[in-house]
Amino acid sequence: MADKTKKTNAARLLDQLKIAYELIPYEVDEEHLGAQHTAEVLGEPIERIFKTLVLRGDKTGLFVCVIPGAEEVDLKKAAKVTGNKKVEMIHVKELLPLTGYIRGGCSPIGMKKPLPTWFHQTLTNYETVFCSAGQRGLQFCLAPVDLLRAAKGTLADLII
Repeated sequence: MADKTKKTNAARLLDQLKIAYELIPYEVDEEHLGAQHTAEVLGEPIERIFKTLVLRGDKTGLFVCVIPGAEEVDLKKAAKVTGNKKVEMIHVKELLPLTGYIRGGCSPIGMKKPLPTWFHQTLTNYETVFCSAGQRGLQFCLAPVDLLRAAKGTLADLII
């Protein structure tokens, strides 16, 4: 198989864990980096496209919320499940130095430093889900249990 797709750190981590996944390249539109565009290009329901958000809590510091593409993180719920009083999204310019990833290509797997990670509870409603493989224009398709294991994630109610 002549696969020209370059392996990302996230893909190498999945390989080390012997987790089965499919790498799916797609055409990137710099104007539309959101999950809705990804869902349309892949021809998949938006509910199966999970986006990775990095937040900062007043007590715990950085953590990750991975939620369905069309949804918005509920900051109050995120604060509660992470043991914080107040949380906020990090500024986009902090993303690369803190995680090693850029906007539109942030994977919950293989960040510079592992961060506590919570997945919205609907993750396990599907046989397979999609999330960024660590660069723009590249998605993983894998089983939710494998994604949870690779990210050392916890399920929680995180959306508005």
